[in-house]
Amino acid sequence: MSNQEEAGSSLSRATNPTLMEGITSTMEEKNNDYMCPVCFEFIEEAHVTRCGHTFCYKCIITSIQALGRCPKCTICLAQHDIFPNFLLNEIIAKYKQCAKSVEALDRTLLGSKSKGKLLSMDSTTSCLSDSLKSFIASDSTNLSLPDVNAMLEVLTQRKNLLEAESCSAQNKLLYEFLKHLLNQKKQECTRIQREMAIVQRDMSEVENILNSLQKNCPTVEDIQQTTEFNTVQAKVFKTEIINTLNGMDSNGSAQEGDNKVSGVPSSQNKYSIAVNTMLAARKRRMHQHFDDFVQCYFDSRAKDVTFGSNLPEYESNNATGLDSFRDDLVKFSRYNSLKPLATLNYSSDIFYHSTIVSSIEFDKDNEFFAIAGVTKRIKVFDYNTVVQGNVDLHYPCIEMTSSSKISCVSWNSFHKSTLASSDYEGTVSIWDSVTGQKTKAYHEHEKRCWSIDFNDVDTRLIASGSDDARVKLWSLNMDHSVASLEAKANVCCVKFNPESSCHLAFGSADHCVHYYDLRNMKEPLSLFKGHKKAVSYVKFVNKNELVSASTDSQLKMWNIKNPNCLRSLVGHVNEKNFVGLATDGDYVACGSENNALYVYYKGLSKQLFSYKFFAAKSILEVQERREDDLNEFVSAVCWKQSSNVVVAANSQGIIKILELV
Repeated sequence: MSNQEEAGSSLSRATNPTLMEGITSTMEEKNNDYMCPVCFEFIEEAHVTRCGHTFCYKCIITSIQALGRCPKCTICLAQHDIFPNFLLNEIIAKYKQCAKSVEALDRTLLGSKSKGKLLSMDSTTSCLSDSLKSFIASDSTNLSLPDVNAMLEVLTQRKNLLEAESCSAQNKLLYEFLKHLLNQKKQECTRIQREMAIVQRDMSEVENILNSLQKNCPTVEDIQQTTEFNTVQAKVFKTEIINTLNGMDSNGSAQEGDNKVSGVPSSQNKYSIAVNTMLAARKRRMHQHFDDFVQCYFDSRAKDVTFGSNLPEYESNNATGLDSFRDDLVKFSRYNSLKPLATLNYSSDIFYHSTIVSSIEFDKDNEFFAIAGVTKRIKVFDYNTVVQGNVDLHYPCIEMTSSSKISCVSWNSFHKSTLASSDYEGTVSIWDSVTGQKTKAYHEHEKRCWSIDFNDVDTRLIASGSDDARVKLWSLNMDHSVASLEAKANVCCVKFNPESSCHLAFGSADHCVHYYDLRNMKEPLSLFKGHKKAVSYVKFVNKNELVSASTDSQLKMWNIKNPNCLRSLVGHVNEKNFVGLATDGDYVACGSENNALYVYYKGLSKQLFSYKFFAAKSILEVQERREDDLNEFVSAVCWKQSSNVVVAANSQGIIKILELV
């Protein structure tokens, strides 16, 4: 017999081996032993009766409930006459596993292509490997050399097929990744091309503006030269008349006048130097925050980047977006630092004990500002007197004393002398800042009242927020609250929309900012989610935008018509204290727990600059200070509206009046 015939014979024996028939018949015999006499399926949860028969648990229970007898010997049985057969359960489980292994081995030996695709070397279980090893170890002695060669040939072919399929699957996965990456980069390339086109168009527009200004607007030098030239011409004309009368040549005088004209631009040089110096400083600030400006620029041009310049209203959008960004760029680079104008002390204690200032507020005319805090006093200062004074010691115009620590103050925008305060006892008080007397007190809050605010439209209306999870509304002509809004957690701050009598925002310990229409207090108009901790302050930037502060060390910008956060302002540290928040519409100031004041521009996420309060020292230079004094923080901030002045105070009662320069 030739080798080829011998291999074919071996392969035939391998594909129809007596060994496999023996294994199959043995399996069938055991299969019958493991069958339930009732359902004729593999026994599940084997239970044996007191008469010695084994059934599935469900089958024997059903039979007992229906007949009360053993299905095999019909002996009377009750449920307490059956017992679990743990050993048989284990044997059946092993049998099922072995049957699966033999079936897998059969598929491998037959080399079925359709079934082989479902089995790969990577997905073979450890149980199958153990079964194969056990089979080879126990029964390989019955195989002849031709049988082994035939099996090796089949297994080699199978191995090659599986390797090819595995390689194909791997490369298909790689191809899918590369295809997706290419599509992503094409999209990025398209976006970058659109961005470049927008930048180029904007550059062309700005160049046209500059050229137009250069052509149509006279420079300072031109104005000065024209003024001087007219003066010189008058002198020349006068000299010519005199010379003509005296028979003299007027060229000399005219030449002298030309020399005077040529010597004029000295002041222009000084002006140019000043302008160039200012521009250079603004350029440096711009490059320091260049990435933020890039984001801000493309945010203002988002519609153009997304849809291109094919929109009908593109021209108007283009101008609006560029003007908006120009405004942001100019306002951001306008100021460079904070300059102190004056320093006050909330307490007269020469030892500088902790005198946390919790609130600072200017009146409607920005003439007076009130300072209040844990010393239970409201002190009102005249702003001009403080700033223009030549002494370091300043006295208040009026001082009002509360029975509890004060958390917040608010001026009435109509009655200049009317001031409201909230305190740690939950009391809302109304004061007359001229007489210094309390005119009214409300005691409906059950816990500490954190915040209070007058409505600028309906000037009789007041809102307060408390730890009792309520926002209460008060009217100056009523002796009790006129409405109450129930929150789900402590209310830390309240603020009316500056251009509405019925819209109010409040921050809560539930990490959210709630915006309500007081005409429908069942549910909020908007719920702003994004902070990770309690919201300690809410201030309106304008009628549509507000900024919130939280003990997660972030400020967040919101639009009342959009529940998503517009921008997060980060840089300061705020993890446990009320550190103050104020805005003038474009800039935002807040305190920090590193004893510094931070100033942000609303259009950028990083701070413009900060001002550090120096650690307080007593007049007697006490060496050992209390531990609380070492953890100083800025506790209150207020903006003098329509100006570049901000007032800030820290936990030691030091108040700084600072000017943006």
